[in-house]
Amino acid sequence: MENNPLLCNPEKGLCEIPGTPTQNSTTAVQAVEKPIKVVYFTDPICSSCWGIEPQLRKLKLEYGQSIDIEYRMGGLLPDWSYNSGGISKPSDVAHHWDEVSAYYDMPIDGDVWLEDPLDSSYPPSIAFKAAQLQDQQKALLFLREIREMVFLQKKNIAKRDNLALAARKVGLDITQFKTDFEGRAKLLFEEDLKLGRAMGVRGFPTMIFSNTDGKNATVYGSKPYGDYEQAIKSLHPLAAKATYDQNWQAVFAKYTTLTAREFAELTQTPRANAEKTLNELTANGALEKQTTKNGSIWKRR
Repeated sequence: MENNPLLCNPEKGLCEIPGTPTQNSTTAVQAVEKPIKVVYFTDPICSSCWGIEPQLRKLKLEYGQSIDIEYRMGGLLPDWSYNSGGISKPSDVAHHWDEVSAYYDMPIDGDVWLEDPLDSSYPPSIAFKAAQLQDQQKALLFLREIREMVFLQKKNIAKRDNLALAARKVGLDITQFKTDFEGRAKLLFEEDLKLGRAMGVRGFPTMIFSNTDGKNATVYGSKPYGDYEQAIKSLHPLAAKATYDQNWQAVFAKYTTLTAREFAELTQTPRANAEKTLNELTANGALEKQTTKNGSIWKRR
């Protein structure tokens, strides 16, 4: 299990790449535009990265004025030319994803590995770089969209048709997207992999926080919200926590889709009460609910 990237370790809160860690060097990371720069190494099919979406979304609302997050792709699954940790084929991942879903309390349907398995996480990673070339904010919407595709809708996001569908949905220029996917985006993805190796990144999620003096703190794996907050405070003690409207309309205006755990985190509502509220809003016609075998996600009508 320790040697297979698709067997993410919930207790550690990360998906690790096989191999020997390289020297960790963060000398090239330094905040410029805001007091704190965060280099976030992730992967579109990393279940532990999906697991920290509630914390990450809240962090952006409370400390967005102090942090600048730079997304880097990590290359979790190059291909299936290995056999380690009890996994030799995609179907071996299905049950594991179901277990991870329960651990993180985030909906993940592992049946994608039985019905339409991915052969690599490289295509969606390159597609994200292509989206970044057009628009950073649309790129983040694109990343969320393809994650919902693979984790909830059981869609193979290594397929170009699905990537194009997501690109269109978030408003990207599809012709430019396809051109960049075949060209510049591949080079940018290689740069991400190279940077990750240089910084000693062995698993995802990894967030490296740095201030304007070049001092840094790393949060490795899926951790409670306080760990990310503490990383900011340790480098920028004067960082002020912003208040935001926690009304359901306001949080859905900021984030168009929310799981029950995300809603609970953002509205500071007990988890059971959060799901009850979401179901009531669905019954009243305010929200639409998409249900999977391992949980649900809601969006405004």
